[in-house]
Amino acid sequence: MFFRLWLCGLVHLVLIRSTTLFSVLNLWLFLLYLAFISAVATKCAIFLLVSVDWMEEVRRWDELIPDALGLIFSNLSLQEKLTVIPRVCKSWNKAVSGPYCWQEIDIEEWSCQCEPDHLDRMVRMLVSKSCGSLRKLCVSSLRNDTTFSFIAEHAGSLQMLRLPRSEISDCIVEQIVGKLSTVTFLDVSYCSTIGARALEAIGKHCKLLVGLCRNMHPLNSAGKLSQEDEALAIATRMPKLKHLEMAYNLTTTGSVMRILSSCKDLELLDLRGCWDVKLDDKYVKEKFPKLKVLGPLVVDYYEINEWDDCSEYSDAASDYFAWDFLASEMADYDDDDIFDGMWDDEGRLEELELRFYERADEDLGMHGWPQSP
Repeated sequence: MFFRLWLCGLVHLVLIRSTTLFSVLNLWLFLLYLAFISAVATKCAIFLLVSVDWMEEVRRWDELIPDALGLIFSNLSLQEKLTVIPRVCKSWNKAVSGPYCWQEIDIEEWSCQCEPDHLDRMVRMLVSKSCGSLRKLCVSSLRNDTTFSFIAEHAGSLQMLRLPRSEISDCIVEQIVGKLSTVTFLDVSYCSTIGARALEAIGKHCKLLVGLCRNMHPLNSAGKLSQEDEALAIATRMPKLKHLEMAYNLTTTGSVMRILSSCKDLELLDLRGCWDVKLDDKYVKEKFPKLKVLGPLVVDYYEINEWDDCSEYSDAASDYFAWDFLASEMADYDDDDIFDGMWDDEGRLEELELRFYERADEDLGMHGWPQSP
């Protein structure tokens, strides 16, 4: 209002003195200039007011719908989702407990270092949080068929499943693989307790499968006479494969050629360490121009040290992560009574944090997680 009064006064003054200071033309140009300045100032003021209101709205993180928060939290690390976000506020705890945060679960690296009992409880807790919306699961060294069965029961939306070094049997795979029909990528590398029976059942029921990893450790392959039956199962039951890894398999040239003839969409074939396979490179390039073959010559070294690290669990890593504590305590947060009491009991929150960071600094950050503050 003050600005408008000032503008009117200025125009009045100009009109009074126009006969002596300005010509008529100059007066009109000056008035147009003042009108333009006034319009620009008004728009700037409106923009600032709208910007302030918008900034106030986007700051209200706790008022975002749980699904939106869940999608944001899905980009955080497992540690943060389990121990940090639930303690911020009730709305964030509710959001991180929803399925959007647990559609992709990757604990493969950690599972190499933990005790079997802790791993079983962690897998069950995380898979349960997905509420049937699990799309990707990466976990290593499952010790029994029971955990594998539990995963299959909640695999209605599962697309990628990595289970390297797991002790699962042909029998259990044959029984429950029908529940994994949506899987498009499967990793059963170093699973020495399964064979052709399991692969045939997988190919029979997993019609959407386009990627298979069946790499073996040289030491595990040493005691076997042949794995021709596995190659035959792949060739006859998995025609849609585009990605196949079978490093250090005891297979022959004839079996590999049969796979190439059956899997016409194959784009990558890993044969490193398959010493009995002798492929004609010129023929392969002409017959399968889109195919990239690795091996059988091993141009890089096999990471035996990494395998050795995963062969047994580490007490230090297990104590640091304290998953035995987390798996039992975090599961209780779904109970409304315990949930309400948690926010009134600061001691429980402090205990959770202290237990999580109870190890020495040399044990911290081994998987890229932050050190203790």
